Amino acid sequence: MTLPDYAIEVKGLIKTYPATKTTPQMQALKGIDLQIPRGSIFGLLGPNGAGKSTLINILAGLTKKTSGSVKIWDRDIDERPRDARAAIGVVPQEISVDPFFTPRESLEVQAGMYGVPAAERRTMELLNALGLGDKANAYVRQLSGGMKRRLMVAKAMTHNPPVLILDEPTAGVDVELRRQLWRYVLELNGRGVTIVLTTHYLEEAQELCDQIAIINRGQVVACEPTTTLLRRMDTRAVVVTPETPLEAAPALAGFDTKLRAGGAFQVTYRTGQSSVEQVLAAVRAAGLHIKDIATEDPDLEDVFVSLTTQAPAAEPAKV
Repeated sequence: MTLPDYAIEVKGLIKTYPATKTTPQMQALKGIDLQIPRGSIFGLLGPNGAGKSTLINILAGLTKKTSGSVKIWDRDIDERPRDARAAIGVVPQEISVDPFFTPRESLEVQAGMYGVPAAERRTMELLNALGLGDKANAYVRQLSGGMKRRLMVAKAMTHNPPVLILDEPTAGVDVELRRQLWRYVLELNGRGVTIVLTTHYLEEAQELCDQIAIINRGQVVACEPTTTLLRRMDTRAVVVTPETPLEAAPALAGFDTKLRAGGAFQVTYRTGQSSVEQVLAAVRAAGLHIKDIATEDPDLEDVFVSLTTQAPAAEPAKV
């Protein structure tokens, strides 16, 4: 069997919510085009209300699209809806578990719903992998929030789907549990599972994702390899620690400055217009003696803010 080049293909996807008595017609997705490579960790980022949840709900079969096409593992969601849903596991943002089941029972029921034969179920393997083996027979209502979230990941993997969507999986999870979850996700990816991740922890996306798409107001404003996306910003920062700590950032002609902790200050410059040497010359011209300097490249947060705040907020599209 030939594997598809893309785990998910979305072309011209539009979702319009009809008018109600209190709200006008609204176009939540405005012609989304995405190709998510098989075997990648793909970040899907955007501000609240950008359309991420609508897109995920369409992929999961929970929301009907207005127009456009969607394929999951080369299975069109209109032509082969059951096969498409079988190829994807979704961990939703909201915690949704039956409090009166045990984790073992939850996974067994989930596997049964997908028609997984009893001999092929991996209940304890999944629970152990996610650090829940010792809670297999406890009631779900007795689990912490972080444990419930990990249980949802296990439920999404009971039918061994080739694509896993994680919608804000580490929200409200402490640092150690977050690391444990990412270790398992990276292990899954190493086995060939395609991971689609939404998160508000941009440092996670920057560290984990091979490629990132940023959605804003229902449109894809960027979709590039993470390293390429980070090169979009042409600003750099030089952090200067002077011999005598400052109480206010100095004024340097042609540069933006900002006071940092410990009496240091940051100088921001554009790489196409200035250089580190020019920054240092301006600092010396201001009569400051330099004790130490450090340079900082832009991070994903800088790119995200730049791409999602370039224009004023728009009114909901009326169609």
